[in-house]
Amino acid sequence: MPHHDEIDTAPPATVPGGATSHTPDVLDLPAPRLARVILTVALISYLSVTALNLVGTNLPTPLLLASLGCLILIFALQLRHSGAAVRRAPVRHRALTLGTQALLTYLPIVVFHSQWGAMAGFLAGSLLLLLPGRWAWPAYGFVGLTMLVPPALDNLSIQETVYLAQSTLLTGLVVYGLTRMAELVQALHDTRSQLAGLAVARERLRFARDLHDLLGYSLSAITLKSELIRRLIPLHPRRAMEEVSEVLTISRQSLADVRTVSSGLRSMSLEQEMRSAESVLEAADIEVRMEIRLGTLGQEVDSVLAAVLREAVTNVLRHSRAGTCVLTAVQEGGRVRLSVFNDGVDRSYRDESPHSGRGLGNLQARLQSTHGTLTVTRGPGGTFELTAETLEQPPRRLANPDDADLGAQDPAA
Repeated sequence: MPHHDEIDTAPPATVPGGATSHTPDVLDLPAPRLARVILTVALISYLSVTALNLVGTNLPTPLLLASLGCLILIFALQLRHSGAAVRRAPVRHRALTLGTQALLTYLPIVVFHSQWGAMAGFLAGSLLLLLPGRWAWPAYGFVGLTMLVPPALDNLSIQETVYLAQSTLLTGLVVYGLTRMAELVQALHDTRSQLAGLAVARERLRFARDLHDLLGYSLSAITLKSELIRRLIPLHPRRAMEEVSEVLTISRQSLADVRTVSSGLRSMSLEQEMRSAESVLEAADIEVRMEIRLGTLGQEVDSVLAAVLREAVTNVLRHSRAGTCVLTAVQEGGRVRLSVFNDGVDRSYRDESPHSGRGLGNLQARLQSTHGTLTVTRGPGGTFELTAETLEQPPRRLANPDDADLGAQDPAA
């Protein structure tokens, strides 16, 4: 059963039109902390502009200190509203903080008029962040319209009036956009970590499946041939030596298979596996009938069906008292069908081993990667048939699917 090394790599993702989608370089992505720093610096910059305007108006010291205190409170509220946790807070809590920010925005306008107008941009941004969409945008626009009033109180020109309303709306968009950017960057980094963990879990699953497929078959074959050798030694020592050579060949191949699995290199031949299965089944005193009508198979299909055959033969050896086994591999009409039929199935038998595996479930998942199906059928008189059918050349490789489970001959199903 020779194996050919083949690196099993997933193809690059494709997008409509045939273009290849590339994952952005990790170094090009800003860190979540940097995104939060950018947001904080922007808020401080807007706050500083308002503070400088107030300082330049020659306000009495008590009034100036009160205004600076209001600015600090608004800044603290805005930082809270720009955090992800506040959107998970109860509605009553959000209404309280938004109401407080609205009071701190509009009450000082009575005293400072247009000099305080920049703070309305913070309120507009908070409304976009915390209110549902159907309320957020009308409320945002309403805040912009209210900023037409302070310039009128100061008898400012139309240009200055429009400028204040426009700058309020622009500030709200900047606050909203930078906040959402910081959240999306954090979500991107979290998702990347989850995908890395998922890739590790999928690789572990692949490794476990391959080991199950390889070692379950090989160890069953070694056990059967060892029992045969023990019976042959007293009567047919020469035949026993031949069987010992076969056991050595199987064990060496198993070691090589384990190494290829650990390296991610794996390829098998269905036709070669059928010849090997015939030898193993005959060693167990099972009458074997085979039909092989195969052309050229895709390498992935060839390996998957060979793994199906190994698991099916392992089940025949471990979980039945078969006297006859029929192996069929037929390729026609662009599809390949593998069938393993055996008798001697004990319906009451169930392997109680805690590590008996879930081979048929693994094979169902493997076949899904080649657009194939796996069916099992129990017949009268303790007969059992496993049939795997797939395309001879799958159109594309799918991601590893989740495990499936089949309640059939496999005792772990």
